[in-house]
Order: sequence, then C-alpha cells, then structure tokens
Amino acid sequence: MSAPQTQRPLPPLPAKARGIVLPGDTSCPGCPIPIAFKVLASVFGDKMILVIPACCTSVILGTYPGQSLKAGVIHVPFASAAAVASGVAAALKMRGIEDVQVIAWAGDGGTADIGMATLSGAAERNEDIIYIMYDNEAYMNTGIQRSSATPQGAWTTTTPVLGKLEPKKDVAKIMIAHGVPYVATASIAYPHDFYQKLMKAKSIKGFRFIHLHAPCPPGWRFDPMYTVRIARLAVETGLWILYEYHNGKLMLSPPSQPYLDPSKRKPIEEYLKLQGRFRKITPELIKAIQQHVESNWEWIKKMMS
Repeated sequence: MSAPQTQRPLPPLPAKARGIVLPGDTSCPGCPIPIAFKVLASVFGDKMILVIPACCTSVILGTYPGQSLKAGVIHVPFASAAAVASGVAAALKMRGIEDVQVIAWAGDGGTADIGMATLSGAAERNEDIIYIMYDNEAYMNTGIQRSSATPQGAWTTTTPVLGKLEPKKDVAKIMIAHGVPYVATASIAYPHDFYQKLMKAKSIKGFRFIHLHAPCPPGWRFDPMYTVRIARLAVETGLWILYEYHNGKLMLSPPSQPYLDPSKRKPIEEYLKLQGRFRKITPELIKAIQQHVESNWEWIKKMMS
C-alpha cells in the first residue's frame, strides 16, 4: 500500500491587491464578497472598472469618494449591468485604453432573473467584458427572497414552508449554450483556482462568464465562521462542480477532479445540515437533490468526452 500523498501548501496570492481592497467596509461577518474582491484585485489591481447593479455589493463598497475599493465602480439599475458594461468597454476601445478591464459584478438576482435579458444580449453579441455572477442563491440585500438560483429545498422568505421546490437554474450552462469564448465556475473556498480562472479570462477577448459560489451566513443561516468550510463542502459533496469551458472544450478543475469518482464524494447531508435554510428539508427533497447531483456529473462526463 502506497504512502498517503501530502498536499503542497499553496503559494500566497500576488500582493497586487494591497491598498486596493480597503478595511472597514459594511459587509456582514463572514461575507464572501471581500474574499472574492481580494482575489479580483490580485489579478487586476486598480486597472478595472466594476459595473455593479443593485445588490449587497452596492452597500458593501459604498459610494465615491468613500468607497472601500480603489478602482473604478459604476452603480447601475438592477437589470442593466451587462448592457452598461458593454457600453463602457466600447467607450474605452474608442479612446484607445487597452489596459483597463471592464467587469460586470452581479448577484444571482441581478443575473439569473432581473438581468438575464441584458446578460443574454451581451453574450450573443460577444461583448468584450468579463461577467462575474457571485451566487449567494437568493436576494440577500432585500431580505432573503427566492431567486431562480436558489437551490431545491432551501428556505427563503418567499418560498413554501418546506423550501424551494424547483431545482437551481444553472446559468453557466446557459452561457455555454450561447457559444461564448469562456465560461467557468469558481468558489471562494478555492481562491487559487479562482485566481487562475481570472488570469485565463484576462487573456481572452470577447465575452467571458464566471459563476462564483458565495455562501451567505445570514441568508443561509449558519455561523459566520463556517463560510469557507461550507463553500468547500459544496465541492466535496459534488453539489458544486468546478470547471472551465474554452474553445468548445470542458475541463474539470483540479479541486473537483477527485469527485469524478462518486465514492470520493462526501454525503450531501454534511453540506445541508450546517445550514438553517435546509432545516425543514424532507427525505424526498434530499433524494431529488442527490439525483440532480448525479445528473450534473453525467453532463460533465459527456461534455468532457
């Protein structure tokens, strides 16, 4: 029997983020958004313009000149992030500015629901922007209402007593169907994987979409100390699959590669039991979620073949 392999410690992310993401923002304890912004700033520094529709991030960053991010930020109406980002990218091109990246940064409500029309339009036109959907799986900023990205069985203030009955909308798959140059899924629990995907997206022209899993302590009803642990469990149970789609090919990302083997995945109950939003979930819904997990992995295998 071979000796167990030890995982090498990951190197620190580049220090480009220092002085870009400032302390003292208004995020909740355990919020994943500042974690994600540190990775974002490690890639782009202050050479980025964020287009942000109504969402938690609008409140967390604040407004100029007191915002907590030293980069360009444009706050826009709920439905318009992709459209405004497209216009900003076109304006920079006309002015010959090539070293600033335009990034639409929106939650699941502003992407999967209210912003879907402008998102689809920008993808269809292959606009030269990066669109990042940070997915906390509900409308958290306005009081934890259900979105189409809320997973099956999860409680919100606008779902039945037993939780949402319908499966989660998979926006990354919808973007792949648009035939855009680059689509990836990411997680705040794996910052180096997120970093590498941002670097890849930075090197590509055209429309790029990253679907970022971002657990929300107050909305998901868990202790703020468990944000990264829950995000990691989503991957370890196979509920959240990390991959890249580029040039018509899907590649499974290293953190998710072991879980191509179902026997390596942790039971989904380990993920569900830590979250109060699943407190009233039924055995029937747990079975349905497990079936959905298996279906997603079958899709991954077909796309990789």
